[in-house]
Amino acid sequence: MTDISITIKDRTGKIHSVNAPTDMSMNLMELVKSYEIEDEGTIGTCGGMAMCASCQCYILSEHQLKEMGDDEEAMLSEAFFVKENSRLSCQIFITKDLDGLEFEIAPAS
Repeated sequence: MTDISITIKDRTGKIHSVNAPTDMSMNLMELVKSYEIEDEGTIGTCGGMAMCASCQCYILSEHQLKEMGDDEEAMLSEAFFVKENSRLSCQIFITKDLDGLEFEIAPAS
């Protein structure tokens, strides 16, 4: 099992440094949920299907991420609080090259 380090800024501004497994096909939304960083039912309400934007986040570090798919791009075009560095955390899978990634969870409302 190989873990990497990821830093998450929650909706209250608190910083969480967590270990993330690279061998479980997890995405960032699932990582947030597994550490219970946000209240139950406030993130990933569509189950990670890129259909709700409740898991929108802002990528703060300079990591190269996989390009957005059509579903993610369409969902973000309809979401609130979108910034240039917005992504859906359900669409970013944890891999070794994301070691040191920093992101902030977008406001819920």
